[in-house]
Amino acid sequence: MTFANVGTLEVKPGRRDDVVAVLVKANPELRDAGCLLYEVGVNDESPDTVYVCELWESQEAHRGSLQLASVRAAIQEAMPLLTGVMGGNRFMVAGSPLRD
Repeated sequence: MTFANVGTLEVKPGRRDDVVAVLVKANPELRDAGCLLYEVGVNDESPDTVYVCELWESQEAHRGSLQLASVRAAIQEAMPLLTGVMGGNRFMVAGSPLRD
């Protein structure tokens, strides 16, 4: 069953664009690992927050992606730019009018 991870990352003041740059670097390994969607967003009303929407083939695929060297490197690069406050939700997708 498709798995979604929709979250927020609180960044250190003035570092939002740096975190976005790390998260949007091309990474073809994500698709190979089962990632169906990975979108990074911002809202100028919350200048120290980065939003991430992920859709995965399964929860196991998401969990497995965290072992990829490229993902681990991105996490290491982003961590010093974050405050440590993270929010969001994880859930199993019941369906979509856009997909079979």
